[in-house]
Amino acid sequence: MEPGLDLHREGGVATLTLRNPAKRNAMTTEMWRRLPIVLDRLTADGDVRALVLTGSGETFCAGADISSLREGTAPQRLAVAAEEALAAFPRPTLAVVRGHCVGGGCQLAAACDLRFAAEDALFGVTPARLGIPYPAAATARLARLAGPSTAKYLLYSAELINAERALRVGLVDEVLSADALPGRVAEFTATLTARSRLTQAVAKEFVDAASLTAPGGPPGEREAHWAQQAQVSGETAEGVAAFLERRAPAFPWHP
Repeated sequence: MEPGLDLHREGGVATLTLRNPAKRNAMTTEMWRRLPIVLDRLTADGDVRALVLTGSGETFCAGADISSLREGTAPQRLAVAAEEALAAFPRPTLAVVRGHCVGGGCQLAAACDLRFAAEDALFGVTPARLGIPYPAAATARLARLAGPSTAKYLLYSAELINAERALRVGLVDEVLSADALPGRVAEFTATLTARSRLTQAVAKEFVDAASLTAPGGPPGEREAHWAQQAQVSGETAEGVAAFLERRAPAFPWHP
């Protein structure tokens, strides 16, 4: 079966499942491309009251399919577009995380309104392993959620943190046992669908607006500058090649 996005509806809750089991649900270029299309369709469906984003099997998402990064910058642009489409989805969104939630997977989870995690969940933001500049909007969103220090810790080191630490720093909202997680998600989404849609819409707009009042990521020209530097320096090419060749990278860029 080809990697893809599986959509299931039950009552007013839509569940979107990332499916690429051979690569721990890593996002392919086509999965990034399709996500905004699916979200547009759900937005147009007035019966959808809440959206759950999760991964198939025992993992959420291991990030972008690294082999796709050899296609150039297109997959990165598609990933940013998908993340922004998810953040802009007009109804409550809940990421349900089991296992690895890394790189692009963490981008998607952070773009949701809320995050519930199993006790075995692991979170990481790993572009430093590949020499990839992390997108400005994603960096700002991560810093707002977990604070500047934790955002720098994750981005500088590319290390993984467990669910308990993610809860402590604000990256997730609830941590439950793997057995308890499905029941809690069902209970919580039932609560969401029973509440005022108007209140929820206003709350989403006002909370998001308030969180954006503080200075965000660098201006667009600086993001473009660093994307160009990553390309001409060979940092990204070396990082991706080292990953695929299963060796330690020798990053060439020096300030």
